[in-house]
Amino acid sequence: MKQGEFGQIAGNGIWKQNTSLVQILGLCPLLAVTTNLVNGVMLSLATILVMAISGGVIASLRNFIPHEIRIPVFILIVAALVTIVDLLFNANLHELYLVLGIFIPLIVTNCIVLARVEAFAAKNPPLQSALDGVFMGVGMLWTLALLGGLREFIAGGTLFSGIDMVIPGLEALQLLPADYPGFLLAALPPGAFILLGCLIAWKNWVEARAAERRRQAPPAAPPLSGNTAAERAADAGPAA
Repeated sequence: MKQGEFGQIAGNGIWKQNTSLVQILGLCPLLAVTTNLVNGVMLSLATILVMAISGGVIASLRNFIPHEIRIPVFILIVAALVTIVDLLFNANLHELYLVLGIFIPLIVTNCIVLARVEAFAAKNPPLQSALDGVFMGVGMLWTLALLGGLREFIAGGTLFSGIDMVIPGLEALQLLPADYPGFLLAALPPGAFILLGCLIAWKNWVEARAAERRRQAPPAAPPLSGNTAAERAADAGPAA
């Protein structure tokens, strides 16, 4: 891997090409699953696992897959991995598996997975492809976690609702008084659309501010070359 390539892949996945805030892919799970933070994080972790392994596998096999049938082969590989993840969730996190329902099998048709497999893994080496899958998934994870946390807090005043399905014995945090009436819109898909729009606007604002600061920053002074008379005099120091 070339120097700086890791940082570029990580930056693209987590921020610059964020699948939820820039590419606007995978809206179905984004809006339906993020009713709380735990659901969003766990579905994102499942997606990261599928994207990382499928990216590495497809990048390793890309020279052996005929171009005409590449999409069916990609889907077959992704479907096999999703089946494994689905069975693992069912065996080890059965309650959460029932909550997430059809959205784990639907990772097969998630535009995020297929788009990265086609756009990156089919054209790059296995290590870079696996890392691209990981960091694209991490970008999805923090977006779904933030959106799910906001919706959960606004709708019910809690955080980490359902954490006992992942780690038995833990309970959700009640951040607002128990008599908080809640805000139903945040728990419904329209509320998710509104909050997603706010997150996109926030990201655009952050990038606009950063671009403005770069534009207003004074140019760096060029290094002294010692060629001009003034520079030679400065190097020589004060006269005796």
